[in-house]
Amino acid sequence: MDFTLSIIYLIASITFVIGLKMLGHPETARRGNLVAAAGMTLAILGTIFLFDGEVSTKVYALIGIAIVIGTIIGWMVAKKVAMTKMPELVSMFNGMGGASAALIGLIEFPHYTGHPLQISVILAGMIIGSISFAGSIIAWSKLNGTMRKPIRLPKYNILNNVIILAIIAYAVYFVYSGSDNYLLVFAIFGAALLYGILFVIPIGGADMPVVISLLNSFTGLAAAFGGFLYDNMVMLTGGILVGSAGTILTFAMCKAMNRPLSNVIFGAFGGESATGESGSTTGGSIKKTNPSDTAILMNYANKVIIVPGYGLAVAQAQHVIHELEELLVSRGVEVKYAIHPVAGRMPGHMNVLLAESNVDYDRLSEMEDINPEFANTDVVLVVGANDVVNPAAHNDPSSPIYGMPILDVENAKTIIINKRSMKPGYAGIENELFFNQKTSMLFGDAKDALTKVLSELKNM
Repeated sequence: MDFTLSIIYLIASITFVIGLKMLGHPETARRGNLVAAAGMTLAILGTIFLFDGEVSTKVYALIGIAIVIGTIIGWMVAKKVAMTKMPELVSMFNGMGGASAALIGLIEFPHYTGHPLQISVILAGMIIGSISFAGSIIAWSKLNGTMRKPIRLPKYNILNNVIILAIIAYAVYFVYSGSDNYLLVFAIFGAALLYGILFVIPIGGADMPVVISLLNSFTGLAAAFGGFLYDNMVMLTGGILVGSAGTILTFAMCKAMNRPLSNVIFGAFGGESATGESGSTTGGSIKKTNPSDTAILMNYANKVIIVPGYGLAVAQAQHVIHELEELLVSRGVEVKYAIHPVAGRMPGHMNVLLAESNVDYDRLSEMEDINPEFANTDVVLVVGANDVVNPAAHNDPSSPIYGMPILDVENAKTIIINKRSMKPGYAGIENELFFNQKTSMLFGDAKDALTKVLSELKNM
C-alpha cells in the first residue's frame, strides 16, 4: 500500500506542476485547473483508502461528511460568485487554507511533545497559517467594503514588528525549553492571529493585489510545513508550488509598481479611497462626450486600444466590450487591449475577466509591449481604470504612486475615459489624465454607456 500511495502522490504532484503551467495561458487555464483538481482528488482518495493504519468507521464517516459539505459549499459559492467578487473569494479561499494549516498544528502538538524538530515544524506552520488566515479575512473585508474606514494605530510599524519578533522569539524559546504546555500553544496561535490582523489593517486598497499574492505564498509555505510534518510528499510539493508561485508573483507585481515589498507593507497608500476621500487635487477643466461622438471617433479610427479596469468588472461589461471590439475589427479597425499588471483587485483580474467573454488572447498586450504603441493610436478607450493610467506617476514627485510604471495613455491622439463619476481611484488620488486636453469623459455605468456606443456604431 505504501508503494501504491507513493505512486499516487507522484502522479498527483506531476498534475500540480502541469496544471500550474497550463494556468499561465487563458486557452489552457480551465483544463489546467481540472488537471490539478483531478490530481488532488486522486491524492485525497489515496490518503483515505490506502492509509496504513487502523481507522474507525466513525472517522471515515466524519471525513466523508466533511468532504461532501465542503464540496457543496465550494461548488455553490464558486458558481454564483460575480466576477467583481472574485478577488474577495480568492482571498477567503486562501484564508481557509491558512486556517487548515494552523489547525493541523493545534491538533498535532500533543502527539509530538518531546520531539523538538517536529514541534518546530508545527509551530512554524501554525504561526504562518494563522497570519495568512487572519490577514486574508481582513483583506476580504476590505475588498467587499465591510471595512470601509482605514485603521492606523499609532506607530503601527513598530508595533507590528515588536509583535512578530516576540512571537518568533517565544516560539524559539518554547521549543528550546521542551515545554508541553498546551495553553501556551494556544497563546502563540492567538498572538499570530492578532499579528495577521494588524499586518493587513493599515495596508491600503491599492496594494490589495500584492497583499493577496503575499498571503497566498504564506498559505503555501504553511501547507509545506504540514507536508514535512506528515512526511507527505504531495502535500509538501503542493505547498512549495503555491508558496514559490505566490512569492514570485508578489515580487513581479512589486516590480510592476516600482515599489519594494517593504514599501507595500509599511507604506500603505490607498487607504483613503475606502472612505471616498481624495488625496491631492489637480484641478482644471474637463471635457464631456456622449456615446454618439465616441462611436464616430472609434468608427473612423485606424487603431483603438482598450484599457480595462475594475469599473469594467463592476458593471459586468466584458461581454459588451467584446462585441464592440468585434464590430470594430469587422470594419477594419485594429483593436488591442492594454493590460496593466496590477489592474483590478487581484493578480490577473483583467485577463480572467476578458477570458470570460472569449476575447482573443492575442489581442491582450502587456504594459511593456503596448506602451510604445500609444503614440500611434487614434483612440484609447479607458473603461474603469484609474491609477494605472495616471500621469502623476511620471510628473508628480509628491504623489504616492510616483515612479510606478503606468500605461502611457496620455501619448495617444484621442482619449475617451468611461467612469461613473470624478471620484478618485483606489489609491485615493486625483487623476491628471482627466484634465488632459486630449481627454473626453464618457460618464455613466460602463455596461450602459458601452451598449449605447455599440448601438450608435451599428447604425452607422
